Amino acid sequence: MSHRDLYERALETAPGGVHSPVRAFHGVGGTPVFFASGHGARLTDVTGHNYIDLCMSFGPLILGHRDQVVAAAVHEAVDRGWSFGACEPYSLALAEWIRARVPWLERLRFVSSGTEAVMSALRVARAATGRSKILKFDGCYHGHADGMLVRAGSGLAGPTAATSAGIPAGTLAHTVVAPLDSEQVMDEVFKVAGDDLAAVILEPVPANYGLLIQRHAWLQHLVERCRKAGALLILDEVITGFRSGPEGAAGVLGIVPDLVCYGKVIGGGFPVAAYGGRADLMNLVAPAGPVYQAGTLSANPVGMRAGLVTLEQMAYREGWRVLEHRTETFVTGLAERLAESGSDLGVARHASIFWVHRQSKDGDPIRRPDRIPADQADWYRRFFHAALTNGVYLPPSPYEVCFLSMAHDDLTLALAADALVEAALRPEAS
Repeated sequence: MSHRDLYERALETAPGGVHSPVRAFHGVGGTPVFFASGHGARLTDVTGHNYIDLCMSFGPLILGHRDQVVAAAVHEAVDRGWSFGACEPYSLALAEWIRARVPWLERLRFVSSGTEAVMSALRVARAATGRSKILKFDGCYHGHADGMLVRAGSGLAGPTAATSAGIPAGTLAHTVVAPLDSEQVMDEVFKVAGDDLAAVILEPVPANYGLLIQRHAWLQHLVERCRKAGALLILDEVITGFRSGPEGAAGVLGIVPDLVCYGKVIGGGFPVAAYGGRADLMNLVAPAGPVYQAGTLSANPVGMRAGLVTLEQMAYREGWRVLEHRTETFVTGLAERLAESGSDLGVARHASIFWVHRQSKDGDPIRRPDRIPADQADWYRRFFHAALTNGVYLPPSPYEVCFLSMAHDDLTLALAADALVEAALRPEAS
């Protein structure tokens, strides 16, 4: 069965033929690739073609596809039962492992998606402060809760959509949006709205509208303004949590949030997320407190086991150190080869996350969406398909980032680098 045949059938059953927008290839054009299996650092499509995977399910597969140790734990978990709707020891083990390594995370609650984690953390912040407004930053994506779908990133990045239909205007009245990388505008926002802000939510390393690495001085300024205004600081670490390191980007950057949202890596590829933080805040959540939040499939025992074993394996294999070195070496080499070829491409990196992009005219790091060159989308479409022809699967969006895993060994990365450089230098991709 061809990709086209499958896609045409899918269009008859799902909106746009997909179950998450970016999979539809609208950002790159063409027919989506349908994959049948994954192993290690590679994907195999339904026609038998093999690709080096640099998307890695958008981040959670930090050990690679079908890691043997995780697979064994999952099979054992399934044999014991895959849903109880009751208390079990598996979520306790994962929660204790996480809490032992994140010193300021005093309580946490497992949910099933990053959107759910963000939505719940915002509700806690409003209950704790008695305030209603939330400050978010232009280009940061925090899931598809109504109040966060304003000037977001990810699948909304592009010229046609900055928000979503179906959201009442009154809902967005409680969301304040400011640009990244501007202390001056931040100060103006806090001057006008600071007394009404329940919380500020931020991706500490924005990674849904390109990889927009922020200045440490700007981040510290934000922390100080939150404390002074009495607004809670919520870090959205759905992408960076336990990928940047065992304490996430917060630990790398030296930031202590009031609340944090996790996802992706903590489930090892299963639908697992969490929100947590200070005990006094989290004890507002039912049944301990008046903030209601529930989920029938929260703390699913299979996802809990997959997440715990993934994190244990990262610690046992010194995975964060290994991936930091491996990604730095790969990205540095790729950037040097692109520069030597005379291309105007840059490669941004944080931990084991990277983004290939058109450089800004002044060559400065890109820290906000309006600094992304206007031709990024058109160039990336050509680059994506050239890379696909060369056997490398990239995220099908010019604004999504790439991920490495422990399964990306030196030989695989050498092949990937050759394929990407060749794709970038093709006349049709330049």
